[in-house]
Amino acid sequence: MNNKINLIEYGFLENFAKEAENFKDFFVGRIISKSTNIYEVICENGQILAEISGKLRHNAINLSDYPAVGDFVMMDRCDNGGGNAIIHKVLKRKSAFIRKAAGKSHNDQIIAANLDTIFICMSLNNDFSVRRIERYLSIAWDSGATPVIVLTKADLCDDLDERISEVEAVAFGVSVLVTSSMEEDGYTAILDYAKPQETIAFIGSSGVGKSTLINRLMGEDVIKTNEVDENDMGRHTTTKSQLIKLESGVLVVDTPGLREVGIEFSDLEKAFSDVEELAKLCKFNDCKHEKEPGCAVKDAIANGTLSEDRFLNYIKLQKEAAYAERKNSVKQMRDYEKYLFKQ
Repeated sequence: MNNKINLIEYGFLENFAKEAENFKDFFVGRIISKSTNIYEVICENGQILAEISGKLRHNAINLSDYPAVGDFVMMDRCDNGGGNAIIHKVLKRKSAFIRKAAGKSHNDQIIAANLDTIFICMSLNNDFSVRRIERYLSIAWDSGATPVIVLTKADLCDDLDERISEVEAVAFGVSVLVTSSMEEDGYTAILDYAKPQETIAFIGSSGVGKSTLINRLMGEDVIKTNEVDENDMGRHTTTKSQLIKLESGVLVVDTPGLREVGIEFSDLEKAFSDVEELAKLCKFNDCKHEKEPGCAVKDAIANGTLSEDRFLNYIKLQKEAAYAERKNSVKQMRDYEKYLFKQ
């Protein structure tokens, strides 16, 4: 009887298989979770523990050079015999959701890799913020995955139609779904976007209902959740990203709560496509949208076709991204100098 795991069921499709052929002496696996320096990896013989090779650690310049949940990696073995397997290579990512690492560091941290769809979750109670949705969208578009907005806890919202309209006004080309954990079928809108062999991730603030949605998709309460507090905010217990394969064949990544994320990696052109298109209509190519004559952006704000708050958030994120880019350029130069020094 063949008990081998078919990694195609874990998203190991043609693009990854083709690259893996260049490493005939190694075994392929996909990272499903990480704890400090130990990785849990699924391979054809099942779930094993692995750590990165000294060479891979030595050559790493940024946190993003290390394996992340969702990555496909090449290892020296595919079983638990003889200790932990050694990861020698991370296969090229087709997408990556990245945020700035915690603290004052300007290093980048990959929350999850090789995603097909990112569900941006926001509850319709105290957590609701259109401005934060804009921020999440800019980062999600930059990841290479397709964003979908999920508005949770609809049962706690008294002005649902108004909230949906606010979101749709800033989510151009993005599907907006509404869910409620209080109803047995309150999650079914997600099913149309969850396909076998594809990897989806749920991101958002702590307590917006990400784990509850995943439990609904699984059909059982596998991921622990806590009750909501006096502010209608659940206390999310997920502390690290983890990849789970559902019986339906869908691959799901549950992520820790993200109250706020930096804008180092973003696609403002897609997230603010309406503002970008208006800017092209300005009289001057270098229009700052302040007091210049013939400014299409200012005209749109004046006639109500563009929200001033949305425009101000666009400018804020632009400045934040420019600042982060300058900081990262300096850091990358210093990191590269350290890398050369190690050689």
